[in-house]
Amino acid sequence: MRQWKQLGEVLVAASITNTLSHSHSATLNLPRAVALGLTQPLVLRILSNQSIHPSQKLRFFEWTRSHHNPSPAAYSLVLRSLSGGGFFSDIPSVLHSMTQDGVVLDPHSLNLLLHSFILSSNFSLAFQLLDYVQHLHLDATTIYNTLIAALLTKHQLSFALSIFFKLLDAVDSKSIACNQLLVSLRKADMRVEFKQVFTKLREKKGFSFDSSGYNVCIHAFGCWGDLATCFALFKEMKDDGKGLVAPDLCTYNSLITALCRLGKVDDALVVWEELNGSAHQPDRFTYTNLIHACCRTFRMGDATRVFNHMQSHGFRPDTLVYNSLLDGHFKATKVVEACQLFEKMVQEGVRPSCWTYNILIHGLLRNGRAEAAYTMFCDLKKKGQFVDGITYSIVVLQLCKEGQLEEALQLVEEMESRGFTVDLVTITSLLISIHRHGRWDWTDRLMKHIREGNLVLSVLKWKTGMEASMKNPPGKKKDYSPMFPSRGDFSDIMSFMTGAQDTTNINDGEETSFDGIDEWSSSPHMDKLANQMCSTGYSSQLFAPSRGQRVQEKGPDSFDVDMVNTFLSIFLAKGKLSLACKLFEIFSDAGVSPVSYSYNSIMSSFVKKGYFTEAWAVLAEMGEKFCPTDIATYNMILQGLGKMGRADLASAVLDRLLKQGGYLDIVMYNTLINALGKAGRINEVNKLFEQMRSSGINPDVVTYNTLIEVHSKAGLLKDAYKFLKMMLDAGCTPNHVTDTTLDYLGREIDKLRFQRATILSEKDDPS
Repeated sequence: MRQWKQLGEVLVAASITNTLSHSHSATLNLPRAVALGLTQPLVLRILSNQSIHPSQKLRFFEWTRSHHNPSPAAYSLVLRSLSGGGFFSDIPSVLHSMTQDGVVLDPHSLNLLLHSFILSSNFSLAFQLLDYVQHLHLDATTIYNTLIAALLTKHQLSFALSIFFKLLDAVDSKSIACNQLLVSLRKADMRVEFKQVFTKLREKKGFSFDSSGYNVCIHAFGCWGDLATCFALFKEMKDDGKGLVAPDLCTYNSLITALCRLGKVDDALVVWEELNGSAHQPDRFTYTNLIHACCRTFRMGDATRVFNHMQSHGFRPDTLVYNSLLDGHFKATKVVEACQLFEKMVQEGVRPSCWTYNILIHGLLRNGRAEAAYTMFCDLKKKGQFVDGITYSIVVLQLCKEGQLEEALQLVEEMESRGFTVDLVTITSLLISIHRHGRWDWTDRLMKHIREGNLVLSVLKWKTGMEASMKNPPGKKKDYSPMFPSRGDFSDIMSFMTGAQDTTNINDGEETSFDGIDEWSSSPHMDKLANQMCSTGYSSQLFAPSRGQRVQEKGPDSFDVDMVNTFLSIFLAKGKLSLACKLFEIFSDAGVSPVSYSYNSIMSSFVKKGYFTEAWAVLAEMGEKFCPTDIATYNMILQGLGKMGRADLASAVLDRLLKQGGYLDIVMYNTLINALGKAGRINEVNKLFEQMRSSGINPDVVTYNTLIEVHSKAGLLKDAYKFLKMMLDAGCTPNHVTDTTLDYLGREIDKLRFQRATILSEKDDPS
């Protein structure tokens, strides 16, 4: 009897399938007896038949719905069929019917439908499915996680944010989608949205981050320089009484990276040393970040120490580590050491990258080894490898500096013929060189040589618009107020550095004792930093370890300020300070926000011309607008104080800078040596010179010239001669300034000899 029943169902299914295949009407007309004899397994058998077209399945489903209440399985099958066949326009009506019938789909079917909608970019259907879930008050946690993850995979951050705020009530502490959303927002540098999500989660009752969530947030706020929030979150992890979260190596790595980003490399090194003897042994990421930070802040001795420790503990340095060390050695004028390191890199089988060769070529050019750099560049071109657009840009920039504009343009033409993008850095470097040599007619040649893309056209249009604005500035009432209102004097520099930044140095002043220090902590120093920051109300410092760039290369968002910086360089190089100030004022009024490079350019010219009041006003405006000062800013400060004869303040500024996490590059050392030398503070000069060498920076020709000059003028001729010999022994090539300095030294030596001869002759004179 059962077999006859099954056979009957098969025959009915075959009949209905045949009818569906041959019927093209909008509605399905079957005998009422057939409808009454339909069973749930029979309906599912027909809907799962792969040979029936999705549109015919929908007709059959609607027909059965008019006679029977469809099951969740039937709804699932018809929805899957429609989405799999691409019939998305029919799905909203099915979702509406499902809501009317109060049918609840199983989570697996809901997830499959969501994936289908998102993969096909039908986000409106995904939202309708969510409305269905919310209407029936279903548990949306699984749906939430699936939808957020799928949207992030499709790079639909805005939709993911909408879903997050729509289903915030469904978020719980087990929701991994929150961490994924925060990671994506951090990678997209969407700071405002990140903080909104972070705040909403913190305010949600019953929600708490897991260890991964804490690490994501610590890393994000560290990337954005918010060290106070980083350590507050770290302290929460340490103080968690439930034991559900605890700092791990990822936490310590994120905090070390944050310290390094803000120039607090000394603190990062202390934490690293403590981790070496703890349960959280440093990994490759720890070593790589520390080496990079040390090289960036000219701590080459520390960089080498960490590098050796890395190797001795079984970590094989990769290309990234070697690149950081090579760049650091070249910046510290340690050319021989850099070349030896490159040889070691090759011998150990570490494959150099295109960026490695870019560092080598740039480093050789910067250290006066132009011939070696050009030879390497030509060899790489012949081999057809390890050359990219940046390599060409480096060489083009050097040719522009040397005044070889014709060769630079030819190289740009070759660059484009090889398929490399001619970027804004290259174009603006050529533009600066064209203006510097007064070849205004060569802008047409620039258009001719760079034919691809519209970047050159945009630059020239901007230039034309700028020149028109300079001739006819926007009309406004003249109030004769200065562009940079003065609020003090350059000698008030210490108040600028301490007024807004007294809380920035977490190690300054007396040691503070804190109760509850974990004796078993992996890093007591990190615990102390967290306690100090929470108690002192730490605020981000104004010093940026990274030096400001003329062109930021952040696309359309930075185009205007990049061009302003370029023409500031042009006008100031030509000595047209008033024109540069006019340009600065016009675009500031137009809403273009100046960056560190813009302020540094203006301040540099003020200092060189002795306009110290105006320079101080520029510095004050940087503080008011929270524009970070960098190493170039402090070079200008020291140069200004030196010209004012305030070497005492220069030393105080240096001490304060070092306490705030700053560092000295070779330009700052040379500036300070010159200022102290002219003030007659020779002992401090010699101490600074020894500090320079012990820090891992090799003196250059400017250093030696300055040392010879200041010692000669102080009457210390033997010491001056000692520095000359030291210069030659170091292989530092003298220049025309050296010749002038040596002429002065020679005259002083002859004068001293004449004086001695006169004294001896007076002694021998019997009268």
